[in-house]
Amino acid sequence: MSRFWAAAFAVALGTVGVAVTEARAGTARGEPAPIAWSACGEGALKQQGAECGFLSVPLDYAKPDGAKIEIAVSRIKATAPADKRQGPILVNPGGPGGSGLGMATLGQHVPRQVGAAYDWIGFDPRGVGASKPKLTCDSTYTGYNRPPYVPATPEIEKAWQARTKAYAVACAKAGGALLDNMRSEDTVRDIERIRVALGVEKISFYGFSYGTYLGQIYATRHPERVHRMVLDGVVDPGRVWYRSNLDQDVAFDKSIKVYFAWIAKYDAVYHLGRTAADVEKLYYRQLDELAKKPAGEIGPAELTDVFLQPGYYVFGWEETARAFSAWVHRKDSALLKALFDENHEQTEGADNSYAVYLAVQCTDAPWPDDWKRWERDNWRVHRKAPFETWGNAWYNAPCRHWAGHAGAPVEVNGAQAPPILLINETLDAATPYSGALEARRRFPRSALLEGIGGTTHAGSLFGNTCVDNTIADYLAGGTLPGRVKTDRSDKQCEPIAKPTPLAADGKSAPTERLRLQRDFVR
Repeated sequence: MSRFWAAAFAVALGTVGVAVTEARAGTARGEPAPIAWSACGEGALKQQGAECGFLSVPLDYAKPDGAKIEIAVSRIKATAPADKRQGPILVNPGGPGGSGLGMATLGQHVPRQVGAAYDWIGFDPRGVGASKPKLTCDSTYTGYNRPPYVPATPEIEKAWQARTKAYAVACAKAGGALLDNMRSEDTVRDIERIRVALGVEKISFYGFSYGTYLGQIYATRHPERVHRMVLDGVVDPGRVWYRSNLDQDVAFDKSIKVYFAWIAKYDAVYHLGRTAADVEKLYYRQLDELAKKPAGEIGPAELTDVFLQPGYYVFGWEETARAFSAWVHRKDSALLKALFDENHEQTEGADNSYAVYLAVQCTDAPWPDDWKRWERDNWRVHRKAPFETWGNAWYNAPCRHWAGHAGAPVEVNGAQAPPILLINETLDAATPYSGALEARRRFPRSALLEGIGGTTHAGSLFGNTCVDNTIADYLAGGTLPGRVKTDRSDKQCEPIAKPTPLAADGKSAPTERLRLQRDFVR
């Protein structure tokens, strides 16, 4: 869902990242060893006095005494008085493939210091970031020199077919046995092992985007272990993952039209068109021109990726409009390149998030083998929603050749789960609002908060008072908005506010937490 390993395994496991460790002698079967905590060594975690450590878990839960991998975990302890503390709350930023180690800092954003009552636990899911092994296949894959996304000619289609197959082959070589053990259920088992290692009867969970799917599975498998659960940017549990990506294509087209209308509103600033239709036509005209003659390293695929970010969030709307205006009026592509580079690093291991994204989504549920179905479905959707459809298709196309075995998706059932809080903006493109309604149906004690008309994806604890105070009330005492009888949201808030160009400080909304949360969800 969002677009968003070097050393060797043992011979039986193939190759990937850091070597898998053997089962620890003396650890009881099925019980994880306690986490050996020590001070975190860098960044915001170090500044806030966080602790870091590793948890050893089975590579394959069907072989609990077999090879082990290590999950990187962080913790910022509760500072509230002992009688006010509510135990640990685990945070996942989404993806799949998002690094969550830094998310232990999230508690400081909860209003009224409610976060101080919890131990905030961040973790890098298996294969991600500081966890061992770290999956990476080809660090240059999502960089420059890519064909246009829309396969307008047989040559373009053949080029993408070759690229996506080659990436899957590279991951098969790099991932080895790890690829058969990367399903969402495996990460949920890791979450349960973290709970046991922490020595608590219950945990709370805060999931963004794909993290909401992990939360739904955990609440299905372990409802008696859930204290509180906040799910923001809710995945539709019944459409993983081929169909959910087609849903995204339609939603992104609606979202980007809202952005085009915003640009048109400020035509006096950007001079890109006085109506949304004018801006939209200009955008697609630039795609065509860049296909004929790229602006240095910026071609149509790169321009689509730059505009994808405004499809996710209102944060960065100004920067993208300013960069596009510079290109249109001065043929200066430097700002577009800077925005592209910000989200497409090409350093060693830079494809980690993407590799893990595929490793999870390609095996959580089967994908169609027949390319004719992909072709038929994507051209059908493209005709009404051209903005992101083919970019999304090629992003997921390695699943056709993926080495890991695909299992059956989890049947999410929240009938036994305690009350949980669901959050979604109406026009969230990465996790369309229909998915939040479906989750609400499956969790009969849940309440859904809707950001009316908003396009921002998973934007809670970003300063929206209505949303953030609702979260604080829930985390403090379990208080949820009253659940209505009809099939709709239970509470409505204004969405994250759209920016006004040329703010006094020249900056958009806070970005540090956005970088931590950003999950490259397609």
